Amino acid sequence: MPEVLLVPDMKLFAGNATPELAQRIANRLYTSLGDAAVGRFSDGEVSVQINENVRGGDIFIIQSTCAPTNDNLMELVVMVDALRRASAGRITAVIPYFGYARQDRRVRSARVPITAKVVADFLSSVGVDRVLTVDLHAEQIQGFFDVPVDNVFGSPILLEDMLQQNLDNPIVVSPDIGGVVRARAIAKLLNDTDMAIIDKRRPRANVSQVMHIIGDVAGRDCVLVDDMIDTGGTLCKAAEALKERGAKRVFAYATHPIFSGNALNNLRNSVIDEVVVCDTIPLADEIKALPNVRTLTLSGMLAEAIRRISNEESISAMFEH
Repeated sequence: MPEVLLVPDMKLFAGNATPELAQRIANRLYTSLGDAAVGRFSDGEVSVQINENVRGGDIFIIQSTCAPTNDNLMELVVMVDALRRASAGRITAVIPYFGYARQDRRVRSARVPITAKVVADFLSSVGVDRVLTVDLHAEQIQGFFDVPVDNVFGSPILLEDMLQQNLDNPIVVSPDIGGVVRARAIAKLLNDTDMAIIDKRRPRANVSQVMHIIGDVAGRDCVLVDDMIDTGGTLCKAAEALKERGAKRVFAYATHPIFSGNALNNLRNSVIDEVVVCDTIPLADEIKALPNVRTLTLSGMLAEAIRRISNEESISAMFEH
């Protein structure tokens, strides 16, 4: 993606969640990150001080709400409050990975919260004027906000990498029924290739069992696509099932590398040939060291989206083909 220039009154700030991504975005915009001290008081409470004038400025705060989720969320809202009280003109929360998004409805009227709505209300109440995020777990979460939300997609970056893989007779695979729309879109863009679906049963949270594969994968390079990888259990079992059905190679592509719980061991022992993720969440050193894990940056795409928001230009035009 081409380099993009900063708008004069735009200022970028970052919390401690994704410092490397924030710096890459700043570099793409030929600017530096704003001067803000974001730390902790002795009792663990979030401490924020803005050390430069932001009065009337178009402010963008770059902060994923990944693990430690509560700490990173509180950093974000406290930074918003500090900037609002410093008379910032407009505040956009750039949240590459939006945490708490997986509880977006009450299934069968269970007595559970809708945490995606709770977080949306929280951000709106502290003074966020706009939200820029990447691959929301469910697009309808945008409707939980009372402010505009731009949900951009990591798929163009992932697709560009797929096209460079020299895939042999590829087939795009959805790891579950819920990912069919995403897989179909990727398959169409990947030279209108075939698609397969893995039907699985999930006996309890973060544990899944692959049942059977809908589609012929024998002798083909399989491309598993998903919005996120959590423990990696689903992905690794899917890869095993594909190899058992005669798949030649298995690649896994996902935007958000959560990699929680037993993810390290799952990936280390997996039959997946390569796992490709984006930099919406920093990787632990142990994950980075795995030979079958590779990261792509979304900094160029996010920088362009920030520039367009600041210039009141279309975001959807970025994804028109």
